[in-house]
Amino acid sequence: MSPPTPTSQAAPRSSAASRQRASIVAWARDRYEDLELGSVREWLAQEPGRKACGYLPVYVPREVIHAAGMLPVGIHGGGSMEIIRGDAWYQSYICHLPRSVVELGLTGRLDCLSAMLFPSTCDVIRNLSGMWQILSPQTWVRYVDLPQVNDPERAVEFWTGELRHILSGLTALTGKVVDDEALWASIAVYNEMRALIEELYAVRRDEPWRVPSEELYLLLRAGEVVPVEEWLVRAREYLEASAADKNRPRDNARVVLTGAFCEQPPLGLIMTIERAGCYIVDDDLLLGNRMIRGPVAQGGDPLVALARALLHQHRTTSVLYEPDPTGKAREIPERVEAARADGVIFAAPSFCDPALLDRPMLRDGAEKAGIPCIAFKYAENTGQFQQFREQAGTFSDSIKLWVGTRAEQGRVERGRTGAGGEP
Repeated sequence: MSPPTPTSQAAPRSSAASRQRASIVAWARDRYEDLELGSVREWLAQEPGRKACGYLPVYVPREVIHAAGMLPVGIHGGGSMEIIRGDAWYQSYICHLPRSVVELGLTGRLDCLSAMLFPSTCDVIRNLSGMWQILSPQTWVRYVDLPQVNDPERAVEFWTGELRHILSGLTALTGKVVDDEALWASIAVYNEMRALIEELYAVRRDEPWRVPSEELYLLLRAGEVVPVEEWLVRAREYLEASAADKNRPRDNARVVLTGAFCEQPPLGLIMTIERAGCYIVDDDLLLGNRMIRGPVAQGGDPLVALARALLHQHRTTSVLYEPDPTGKAREIPERVEAARADGVIFAAPSFCDPALLDRPMLRDGAEKAGIPCIAFKYAENTGQFQQFREQAGTFSDSIKLWVGTRAEQGRVERGRTGAGGEP
């Protein structure tokens, strides 16, 4: 019998890859939708004495939590969950995230957490750390004061001290003795995670039809509640499946989505933007995963190395001090150029002070560089997406028209001046 043709071989491979990919995305979606933290509870039940540490956006040192023998668990709000008791703890003119986190706590969904870290993202989360000590007195609570000074060395010294305080508090809960070797092992596994996330982002940037933002986001959200070692296996499998499962590119505009670094948008909003004709090729969703650019350098005191990595390798963000007065103006043009994007969508949660205070400076820099922009606000429990679909669809169409017009003008101009570009 003659050997099968290449076509007959390719179809089964593509089908198997498609099933594998769908299985991983379903696994990630289950964890994204599980407000009861079922996977965390399963991990805790596997061995006596295990403990988990919750954290809020934007950035905490998960390496330290991991080295202390605890499971880092990202707490990103209640999504579309109805808020009843949580509204009694906060005024109405703040973002949705803290109210839904309070609701999660009051309904017992976070009882499996032995510790909670509250980064200095804004005043609301600072206040939430104090409330949590009242709501959950049995939980070890730490307000994580990120360095906000213009002297990098003083900032490294301060942040190293904070890391030691966090490690001391967590090891008091677990009883584990953590030496430099254990810290370096945890740093190494999170270096691996950061590298794999960067690879996923690079594939989406270069071939966004291969890694849709909906799937990438679900995969990253799953990484907030499962052991990092398990996530690494799943993410590698996803990359392999996406390479074999050939999707076809669409005539979409390429956009940068920014402003969503803390309270996360509903999954439906991300899906709406892409289905309206926009490939998201860069974003600041779940920024804590990528706050440190590149690996933490090996050698010396691991906590000092971790502190130096944050201070010298961090991404520009509203929650860290920006010493360069021109940095805000340059940020968006630089990101657009790196992602080869056509435009920018400024999407921020309603009442998000860090994002909305920075938006005028960021948008001014984009507009001065001639970059098309639109802006809107959302809440994590937003359920109606028609207005966003219309905005994103119109934006995509206008970009394609504008870019096409510019390309045509360029061809006309080159025809007038000759191939060399000189009259």
